[in-house]
Parts: sequence; structure tokens; C-alpha cells
Amino acid sequence: MSRPSLHLLNCIFLLLLVSIPVLGQVAIDHTDVQNWNDVSLTVPVYGPVDFVVQGTLRNGRNLTRPVDERVGVGFSIKAGKYLTFTPSYIHIYMQPTKIRHVYEERLSLASTVRFPLGGFVISDRNTYERRYRTLAATSTRYRNRLQVEHPIGPAKHKLSLYVSDEVFYDWSFNAWVRNRFAVGTSKVVNKHLTLDLYYMRQNDGRSIPGDLHIIGTNWRFKL
Repeated sequence: MSRPSLHLLNCIFLLLLVSIPVLGQVAIDHTDVQNWNDVSLTVPVYGPVDFVVQGTLRNGRNLTRPVDERVGVGFSIKAGKYLTFTPSYIHIYMQPTKIRHVYEERLSLASTVRFPLGGFVISDRNTYERRYRTLAATSTRYRNRLQVEHPIGPAKHKLSLYVSDEVFYDWSFNAWVRNRFAVGTSKVVNKHLTLDLYYMRQNDGRSIPGDLHIIGTNWRFKL
């Protein structure tokens, strides 16, 4: 083989070595457009204690297929006028990509402070989660969500606008790993149903996909 031909083959080989990791990076998409649908049913048990059943369906991969299904149970325990505790268990099945399927059992304890302030309603929710996953180590996570609500339109419509921001700290990374900003409306349909419609933006540099545009609904039924 002549020297020019050998040199050309070496160049092609080097280009292939460089392009392989680049192609691998292109194949991993960290962004997605999703639709989240939550339904919960609250059943009074005794005094300040309610039993809660919840279910979730999340459509992703740019709204083409289900990527997350959840079912869970818990209790809502009011401790005074402004404070509520919510222990819960959730079973989760996720398919974030075509080749990745994850099962998770999650235990959580949330405490929410909610109070009126000058025509607004302020709520601050603090949640600790213990996550048992099939394809990852057991982990503990802390979440804090601050939300501000304000009624809009005539009082008879029982419609409000809210803005919230939630941050996540994961002890697996010893870092703040996720942020969720949301804006939406809440409508009291009747004494048994409240409906939330919202847009959420999630930023997460460690999950795949982690950066999400989300349109969601939350149907909250109460007996």
C-alpha cells in the first residue's frame, strides 16, 4: 500500500474514533415535553384525619407515550389551623427512555404550612422521601415548595391563580439537583371537586430526561 493511501486510512480511523463518543452524546436527549395527570380522592376518617388515595399518569417522549405511572395511599393530618402532616406510600413504574424501565417504592413525610396574608394565600411544603429503586441505590431526598395563591375574578367563580417553586436536595449527590417552577389556576368546581391546570418547567442536569416542559392537570375529589 502506498504511503498516501496509508495516511488517508489513518485519518479516517482517527475521525471514526472522535465521532463515536460524539454520536453517543447526540443520542442522549436531556429534554422532553410531557403531560402530567393526577387524580386524588380524600375520604374523611375521624376529626382532623383524612385517608387519601392518589393516581398519576405522565405522558412523555414529546407526548407520544406513557412514561410514568403511579399509585399511592396516605393520610392527611391537620395539626391546628395552619399545619398539615401527610405521610404516604407510592408505587412508581417509569419508562423514561425506550431501554430504561424503573420500579420505585417511595415513602414520604410532608409538612405543609398554609396561611392567608394580605389577600394572598401562602403555603410552604417540606417533604422528606425515602426511595427504593430497582436500577439505582436507595436514596433520601428533601423537597421544599413555596406557593403563592391569589383569587381572580368574581368570588362566586371560586377561581385562583398560583405560582410555585420547588427545589430538591438529594443526599446521593450531596447537592441541590432539581428545580420546578409552575404557574397555574385552581377552580373549586363544587364541594367535592377542585381542578388545577398548570404549566411547569423542570430543570435537572442529572436525570435523563431532566429538563421538562409540562402541561398538567390535578383532579382533587373529596367525599
